[in-house]
Amino acid sequence: MLLSIISPIYKAEAVLQELVDRIHQAVKGITDSYEIILIDDGSPDNSWEILEELASIHPEIKGIKLSRNFGQHYAITAGLDAAKGDWIVVMDCDLQDRPEEIPNLLAKAEQGFAVVLARRANRQDGFAKRLSSKLFYRTLAWLTGSKQDESIANFGIYHRRVIDEIIGMRESIRYFPTMVKWVGFRQTSIDVVHAEREEGSSSYNFKKLFNLALDIMLAYSDKPIRLTVKLGFGVALTGFLFALYTLFKYLRGDIIVAGYASLIISIWLLTGFLLITLGMIGLYLGKTFEGVKNRPIYIVEKRTSTKI
Repeated sequence: MLLSIISPIYKAEAVLQELVDRIHQAVKGITDSYEIILIDDGSPDNSWEILEELASIHPEIKGIKLSRNFGQHYAITAGLDAAKGDWIVVMDCDLQDRPEEIPNLLAKAEQGFAVVLARRANRQDGFAKRLSSKLFYRTLAWLTGSKQDESIANFGIYHRRVIDEIIGMRESIRYFPTMVKWVGFRQTSIDVVHAEREEGSSSYNFKKLFNLALDIMLAYSDKPIRLTVKLGFGVALTGFLFALYTLFKYLRGDIIVAGYASLIISIWLLTGFLLITLGMIGLYLGKTFEGVKNRPIYIVEKRTSTKI
């Protein structure tokens, strides 16, 4: 069995050595055949230089440097494309995802599960981070119409078949957890210890979380457009009722200004119908737009000397 461990790297120069050491220590007791794939996602520090040095010492390490910062989920995709393992572990590089949990994830997977996700029973994050994360996942659940667990992120172990299906999904907007949910297969989760961040702070601020939520909304849900259609129907119904009321007042002689009734009726009815029409067009245009995008998901600038 070949085990692949994938971790996107960003501002990780202070923890890379410990990350590699702890992964080695965690997996050597379960398999002698493994690879560690670390993807430098345009990190502005010296992460790549340290990664090259580590790869020259440890042949299990395979490094990929992206041409710029594409984002965490795009870096994960680069790692998945390079992975050769029968089982693939995806984890963050900040050591809040503890490498020591990998044997537990694999043991659970061997009970017949294709996906085993790590559930952070007690998150070791600040109040602001926990609050923004909770708002993000609740908004995402409402927009996509699917249950979202804020205690589960990318950390988990995935069977080769699952990863092959995810690799085949080449849409340009990437969000790994949602893609895992979509492909299905037998999935479960286990509680893991969530460690405190040893260095730095999370790169996901409110602005990045908002932009990520917007991207996911556009890529995986047409609910906003459906809400626009419903709004159009609501406006049209309100306009129709108001039109009847205005016509009633006109017939009673309460309206004496020429053209007032027809103008009000036209504005309300046409506004409602226009919103309905724009919403319907948007549904088709959105699907067409998703189908014609063909830019590369990421661009690799260089790789370590280890052949990938």
